[in-house]
Amino acid sequence: MKIGNMMSRTPRSVSPTESLASVAALMADADIGALPVVDDGSVVGIVTDRDLAIRGLAAGLHGGAPVFRAMTRDVATCGPDDELSDVLVKMAEQQVRRMPVCSADGALVGMFSLGDAARSEEYAGEATETLGAICRHHGRHCQSLRAA
Repeated sequence: MKIGNMMSRTPRSVSPTESLASVAALMADADIGALPVVDDGSVVGIVTDRDLAIRGLAAGLHGGAPVFRAMTRDVATCGPDDELSDVLVKMAEQQVRRMPVCSADGALVGMFSLGDAARSEEYAGEATETLGAICRHHGRHCQSLRAA
């Protein structure tokens, strides 16, 4: 199955200079936990609700601080023609539950989440296995303030 057949096709995104407060409000309004950060047409990061809490609030940033101060910069992406099984492996390796989907020229065209796979009876088992692998502590995206 191609990711393009399972992804959300209307991804919301934010700019790196948008405030943490406005990003949090957008997440609350849309009931989503992650937003790609796009600058000059390309994905430059991703910000999650956890990033806002740990790298934002817990690190002492105020609501007016720009999102680039709290976002994850090393963002893994996939393409709409990528196979689901390959993307699930990549998600497990990168320890992420959501992944921006980009065209060949780097433009954001969608978002893919483990939930997209889990909603399909055919792929729910693979999604569960991937979530188990993501939850193992490898330290890749450790956000502990003590580790900084």
